[in-house]
Amino acid sequence: MLSSVLKRRKGRRVFWVGAALILVAILAWGRGSDGPRYEVAEITRRDVRATVNAIGTLQPRRYVDVGAQVSGQITRLSVQPGDSVEQGQLLVEIDPSVQQAVVDAGRAAVADLRAQLAEQQAAHKLARLRHARQQRMAKEGATRDEDVQQAQAELAFAAARIEQLRARIEQTQASQRAEEARLGYTRIYASMAGTVVSVEAREGQTLNATYQTPNILRIADLSSMTVWTEVSEADVRRVREGMPVYFTTLGAGFDEAPRRWESTVRQVLPTPPAAPAPEGATAQPASAAVVYTVLFDVDNGDGELMPQMTAQVVFTTATAEQVPTVPLAALQSRDGRQSVRVLDDEGRVQNRTVRLGVRSRHEAEVLEGVAEGERLIMAEHLPERGWSWLQW
Repeated sequence: MLSSVLKRRKGRRVFWVGAALILVAILAWGRGSDGPRYEVAEITRRDVRATVNAIGTLQPRRYVDVGAQVSGQITRLSVQPGDSVEQGQLLVEIDPSVQQAVVDAGRAAVADLRAQLAEQQAAHKLARLRHARQQRMAKEGATRDEDVQQAQAELAFAAARIEQLRARIEQTQASQRAEEARLGYTRIYASMAGTVVSVEAREGQTLNATYQTPNILRIADLSSMTVWTEVSEADVRRVREGMPVYFTTLGAGFDEAPRRWESTVRQVLPTPPAAPAPEGATAQPASAAVVYTVLFDVDNGDGELMPQMTAQVVFTTATAEQVPTVPLAALQSRDGRQSVRVLDDEGRVQNRTVRLGVRSRHEAEVLEGVAEGERLIMAEHLPERGWSWLQW
């Protein structure tokens, strides 16, 4: 009986000792998770670049549209898209029969006027002789005053007629030169060396140049390209002439880094491009996005760039090299000021007001407030609420 009692007492002591040990372990775990856990990032030095992103279209810097200045049927078109041409090379021939007939008629008119001039010069010579004879007879009193006056009038008339014919000849010759020039326009030559990038007409097609000059083809110098970039009105004030810019094009492979072309801004056009509204459409609403055109040039000596390619453009508006930086995700805005939370070596949290410089899309240059090597709090994880009753 006594031994069983002792056994029961011993069992109770073992139970309470085990329960106490478990309780101490639980309390120790609860106290160990009492404070929040922090995700931190150390302040380091790196390059920071503020940028403006935009989309552009590649166009040849120098090109010329070749058009017809006379009407007629195309009898020969000697180039196709992609052909290289030299300056002065024959490109197009237009049927010259109509213009040739006009030129021939003009030449005949000039010949007729010159014959009339020769006839009038003979009449003028005869009038001069008659006038001289009347002058001699008047001195001798052998003629009437009316005959002398008539001889003077005939001489003046003959001289005026000569001047009139000479003026008509000059006028006809001027018209003739214009017609001969139009005859020359039936053969169209390249005004610059380059590549034929488009052809808008065909052999046998009849052109009408009465009211406007119809385009036949375009020649472009593809060794230098211009990027026409659309920049939103929110960013255009940050873009200036001479600013560094680079761009990439579409089409790089998955295992290939996209090639980057670099240049500087040549011009910021002062007004947005005018987009004509379709007939019957209302004016563009004020809420529509407004973009401005920014131009810059790039060398294309290797021919990798082609007209109408899409360019993903990045303007570098400001640069700071090897400066202390803070992630934008760590910034907090208070009363119009930027601040960060710093975790010191003893695990205490400090709020610091910072002054920032150049900003990129992810980080910013820090001018004062924190130093290189300090730890910024990026995120804070609070302990589980279910164990709060165990915290000391």
